[in-house]
Amino acid sequence: MPVPDLPSTAACPCGRRLSFAECCGVFHAGTPAPDAETLMRARYSAYVRHDADYLWASWHPRTRPADLDLTGPQPVWLGLDVLASDALGDDRAEVEFVARYRVGGGSAVRMRERSRFVREDGHWYYVDGDVA
Repeated sequence: MPVPDLPSTAACPCGRRLSFAECCGVFHAGTPAPDAETLMRARYSAYVRHDADYLWASWHPRTRPADLDLTGPQPVWLGLDVLASDALGDDRAEVEFVARYRVGGGSAVRMRERSRFVREDGHWYYVDGDVA
């Protein structure tokens, strides 16, 4: 599925009070995220936009799937709340968040995850997470 275009003035899906172009759009265009929370927010925006290329590139090679197919029915993402962002040294971090979504006409669902990230060669990567 092609990545939907967002007007440069559209609010960023990640919940920060900036436009997508000023916020996650910068990271989707290739600028490395400065920290794990920012990467997690950019990945959430990528899910909203069905941007499999960004999701795959920001996933650590050790744990990412061989193929990331977002062409089938996808959830409609409704919002993101970051509950905690913890540095575990210079190159490791965890971010806990709640993401809300809906599939089809169903009720909204809350997904809570504690995600793990590593920084290698100046780039943060999503490693994996525990869904609560």
